Amino acid sequence: MRDVVDQAPRRFVLAGYSMGGRIALQVALAHPDRVERLVLVSTTAGIANASERRQRRRDDEALARRIEEQGMEAFARSWGSQALFGGQTPDVVAEAYADRMRNRADGLAAALRGLGAGAMEPLWDRLGELAMPVTALAGERDAKYCEIAGRLAAGVGVGDGRLVVVAGAGHAVHLETPDAVVAALDRALR
Repeated sequence: MRDVVDQAPRRFVLAGYSMGGRIALQVALAHPDRVERLVLVSTTAGIANASERRQRRRDDEALARRIEEQGMEAFARSWGSQALFGGQTPDVVAEAYADRMRNRADGLAAALRGLGAGAMEPLWDRLGELAMPVTALAGERDAKYCEIAGRLAAGVGVGDGRLVVVAGAGHAVHLETPDAVVAALDRALR
């Protein structure tokens, strides 16, 4: 989180996808005087249930060990085969795979251990503190994250939460329909 703030201008618009969205939400809550607007793409404010969060932390640790033992290629193929990413075109599947392969096994394992959904404290009860406009995006084929995005947008403190459900997209909305994400970012910047 410190890296984001240290490299940003005095005031900035912040956007994040998935884990990056959770980090962006933490930054916005920690530095509301610096974040002008927040765009959250296919993300959540965390796992509120403590036992579910503990289980996720265990699952993330097991995944981190598998990544370290089996390497990035095995992880990239396995991760991409989840139902969460179903319905992607072959081009999007290839782009997502290439994106995953840009990671290093040790770095990704460390990210899961320190920034995974099980490791991060939930922020649902702090959404009311957000003092900037927030746009929450999700793909229409991703029912779970559409519901979560609605909760995020509704919880914004200034009452300036916007839900954007992108037609035809799934969880990786930024890869599947990049023009829709660009349009949402453009609206957020106005």
